[in-house]
This record gives sequence, C-alpha cells and structure tokens, in this order.
Amino acid sequence: MGAHANAEVVRRGYAAFNAADLAALTELIDENASWHTPGHSPIAGHYQGRDAVFGQFGRYGGDTGGTFVAELEQVFTSDDGRVIGLHHNRAERNGKQLDTGCCIVFEIEDGRIRSGREHFFDLDNWDEFWS
Repeated sequence: MGAHANAEVVRRGYAAFNAADLAALTELIDENASWHTPGHSPIAGHYQGRDAVFGQFGRYGGDTGGTFVAELEQVFTSDDGRVIGLHHNRAERNGKQLDTGCCIVFEIEDGRIRSGREHFFDLDNWDEFWS
C-alpha cells in the first residue's frame, strides 16, 4: 500500500476511535498489534495484542465517562509504512480537564495498524490527568 492509502487507514482509525466503533477498529487494527502509552500514570505502559490495545482504548473512554476525544489535526506519511497522526486530546475526569497535544507514530502493514506509539506535548499534564 502507498502512503496515501496508509494515511487513509489512520484517518479511518481516528474516526472509529472517536465513535467507539469497535467493528471498524477491528478491521483496521491487526490482531497482534502493539500500543505504547508513555509516562508514569496508571495507564502508562506497553500493550500487546488487539484485545490489550482495545482495553487501553476502553480506559480512555470509560475512565472519562465518554468525554475523551482525539481530534485529528494533521496526518504525515512516509514511504516506509509509518504515518504520524497529530491530534489534540480533550477529556474530563474526576474534576480534572485534559487539554493537550499529542502525536501517534503508527506502523501500517498490509492496510492494518501494526503498532501505535503515543508522544505527548505535555507528558506531565497527561500523567496528572490520569493519576
């Protein structure tokens, strides 16, 4: 697949994530995918396998009462299957407000997301929100 097709996979992934569309996410995320969330909060860690990745996504939505959103701003591609999604996270949780920029480096293979690695512009803000 070319860079344009890989970018479309990521765009569809953001839309499916924000809509909590597990059927679409299942089509887009490889069953052996990995996900990495940095930091020192209770949700930081490395998650292996689609079920574990979905568990992480479920925490984002569940722990925020469904207020978590990742608003996609821009997509960057390369010819090696990597795509960067630049987005802004917003959510409310236990009286706290999350309002921080983020990018995710995705590795796409055969039209499916093989890995995602989050990078936060303000990791301290992210950690404080989830702690």
